[in-house]
Amino acid sequence: MYSSPFIYKKGKEMTQNTAITQEEWTPKTNPWLIIMPVMLATFMYALDETVANVALPHIAGSYSVSNQESIWVLTSYLMASSIVIPMIDYFCHLMGRKAFFMFGVFVFTIASFLCGVSNSIGMIVIARALQGVGGGCLMPMAQAITMESFKGEARNKAMAVFGLVVVVAPILGPVLGGWITENWSWPYIFFINLPVGFLCIFLAKLFLEDPPYAKKQKNVQLNKLGFLWLCVWLVPLQIVFDKGNDADWFNAPWICWLTAIAVTGAVLFFIWQVWGKHPLIKLDVLKDKNFLCGTAMLILLNGVLLASLAILPQLLQNMLGYDAFTSGVAIMPRGLGAFLALAIFGGLGGRLTYKTYGIIGLFCMGLGGWILSELNLEISMMNIVLPNFIFGIGLVFSMMPITTLSCITLRNDQMTNASGFQNLLKTIGGAIGTSLVATMISRFSQLHQNGLVKNMTEANPQFYERLTTYAASFIHQAGDMINSTYMAGKFLYNQLIQQSTLCAYMTTFKVFSIACFVLIPLMFLLQGEKQSAK
Repeated sequence: MYSSPFIYKKGKEMTQNTAITQEEWTPKTNPWLIIMPVMLATFMYALDETVANVALPHIAGSYSVSNQESIWVLTSYLMASSIVIPMIDYFCHLMGRKAFFMFGVFVFTIASFLCGVSNSIGMIVIARALQGVGGGCLMPMAQAITMESFKGEARNKAMAVFGLVVVVAPILGPVLGGWITENWSWPYIFFINLPVGFLCIFLAKLFLEDPPYAKKQKNVQLNKLGFLWLCVWLVPLQIVFDKGNDADWFNAPWICWLTAIAVTGAVLFFIWQVWGKHPLIKLDVLKDKNFLCGTAMLILLNGVLLASLAILPQLLQNMLGYDAFTSGVAIMPRGLGAFLALAIFGGLGGRLTYKTYGIIGLFCMGLGGWILSELNLEISMMNIVLPNFIFGIGLVFSMMPITTLSCITLRNDQMTNASGFQNLLKTIGGAIGTSLVATMISRFSQLHQNGLVKNMTEANPQFYERLTTYAASFIHQAGDMINSTYMAGKFLYNQLIQQSTLCAYMTTFKVFSIACFVLIPLMFLLQGEKQSAK
């Protein structure tokens, strides 16, 4: 008999009656009222994954740090979320899920205020980590509450709303962040969470209720060693991915040592979840093929989503000269595409299977990424709008069905544990993707630069013609042909750097596109909704 992740009673096992109660429980309140605070909390958390993206240059300027250092504002949030997610079961046992949900929103809201009043890069990184601690628990609980509160076709509709919030909020983040940064100042991208957070706490107090298996329990014990190995795994791992490129990766001994520590921590963490008492997460959900395959797909998709949202504003601002708000507007069609996809999803209803939706979605994401990989510096905004619109359609059509199918074969009493585990792995995937994409841009730029520089020789007629043309135009500034030729050569080299950087962005988007296409065959491994059974 599978024991609920919410019940710890020494020397006792869950009875058959309790299991039936868990399966048949229905909330007393209208489920659509229950998910109001749930969706607000989900929106806040997902929005803050990307709202700071377009403001990073402004944050870096405020604290006089490099863009590479400012990326910790993003990754500290994601990694802190990863660490707290496996602790959800423990705190739900200790406090009750409703109380813990409200506590998480409160911590998130206070941390948002601290982010806005931060006076150093260290303080904002710590405040963002605290924000991640508060927010990391919200998404898994929101997913579990939504799945448990609805049944049948109503569950599909509720999960459609949940999926829309999860997909659209990170897309709207750069738009909202850019507008606030340009019209007010970047601290207000965090201050806007204050009224929303307190409203969410108020609504949660009114409408949320704990099912029998999610109430406060006695004799709750914390898996201290499991939590220790989790930190030993994730903290060094994030440092490696954030600082690895600057340190030339494994050519630096300290990177090798941190990697070894992270791998050891990961192995010990998973061993302890199997053999230790009171595990933070129950790994038996991995026996479910839908959950295993769907979660693996979601890890990669979340990495692609957050990584693309991290570099696209940089491309628009650094290469095309857009300001923060304009770059956000250029990305906004992702949200419009997501809304259109939701309308289509609702209109067609069950005429198409979730597998079909997923295949269409992955193809659209791959197509959008491929179009972005064909850009150049002479493009108009429409060349950015169209692929982002297609990408947005693909996000809804892929992530919503995959999320639903990954949990559709699980029992209700497995939902919170499974969604927590899934969100842990998804968040790690997003954090790693956000960190690695900076390395991809740097290395691809070096690769393209090495290829292009071979053409910068006087033996190349085109290069020589352009060099002499520019040298003639600089003669009045330089005063003589030697200096004007030097200026022309430097000007052409700067153009080469610009072109190689652009090619690096294009290659990175092509990698994202291929990753989405590769996932399409995996959709056939997921059990369809008609064959699932509780």
